Amino acid sequence: MLHWALVFFVVAIIAAVFGFGGIASASAGIAQILFFVFLALFVVTLLMRILRRAE
Repeated sequence: MLHWALVFFVVAIIAAVFGFGGIASASAGIAQILFFVFLALFVVTLLMRILRRAE
């Protein structure tokens, strides 16, 4: 998922360079959502792993 966030971020940068503002903002928004979903899943997975080791 982090890979897709980076891909959309790169697409947003390239679109912004070429002057496609709508595509750039949409890609940046998607990248931001994917990054936060990745971050949330990472934290949940980390907590689950810590709780399993404690048992």
